[in-house]
Amino acid sequence: MLDAESLRARCAKELESSPRGYFGGLPWLRDAFETVPREHFAPDRLWWPRPGEDGLYALIDRNETPKRWLKAVYLLRTPLITQIDDGAVSPDAPANGAFTSSISCITVVLEMLRHLAPDPGDKVLEIGTGTGYNAALLAHRAGPGTVTTVEIDPQIAAQAKDRLDALGIRARVITADGEQGCPEGAPFDRIVSTASARHIPPAWLRQLRPGGVLITPLDSPAGYDLTVRMTGTGNGAAVGYPVATVEFMRMRGQRSPRPHAELGWPDEIDMQRWRDYEVRADQHGQRIVHRAPVTAPTAPTG
Repeated sequence: MLDAESLRARCAKELESSPRGYFGGLPWLRDAFETVPREHFAPDRLWWPRPGEDGLYALIDRNETPKRWLKAVYLLRTPLITQIDDGAVSPDAPANGAFTSSISCITVVLEMLRHLAPDPGDKVLEIGTGTGYNAALLAHRAGPGTVTTVEIDPQIAAQAKDRLDALGIRARVITADGEQGCPEGAPFDRIVSTASARHIPPAWLRQLRPGGVLITPLDSPAGYDLTVRMTGTGNGAAVGYPVATVEFMRMRGQRSPRPHAELGWPDEIDMQRWRDYEVRADQHGQRIVHRAPVTAPTAPTG
């Protein structure tokens, strides 16, 4: 019998055995995944993220094809689209247009949380509430009243709040521009963005405590995003490095393309060696520099 609980258990086994190490040896992360019902946060109507022969994205309707819908929700490496063209396209038929909200694929969600590594009691700020699923996983780890999540779209924020409330999950949902973070809740121990940035907003850096961790997808010259993990150094600054390659929807306020040279990227880069770069950001901007390789000390002679 196909049910959500058995699908979660099957997914957990596959994730645990993957060489990628999605749970990272963290029992809390597997527990959060197996406990929080992903299907509760998925809308009844979703678009498949790849177009068919007709050029349209197929609609998956829970009421019409419940088994197909549930299987899609628990596919490990497939995001599902929840909004097209900022809500201008109604979810009642196959469609085309620009993806503007989704429920991210399971592997990406877990990998970001693994690198974020929140502790119980940490104050966590999430940028981009979406369906509320990520906030629920964060709250499962950090605890009641610790998670603040910011969503720019009022309808999406209201739906996420309803889903969180229905499970008794105490997370604060704010409708606002995520680039501004949440000044009244700062400083935060952990900040995570589920939308890609071309440049790291200074407000996030100001609201991150020294030693705190920031995880965000960052636009790169390669045509894909890099998930960067940064540590707050104080005075509204942070430094870190890429930990994965991903593709995320851009923050609404940063959709317009900009030359990468204006965003702190060097003129010549080797994106085959993306792990070798370091990201430095402060209130004046960001710089991406090539890290010098670490070499072992030479043994003394003579």
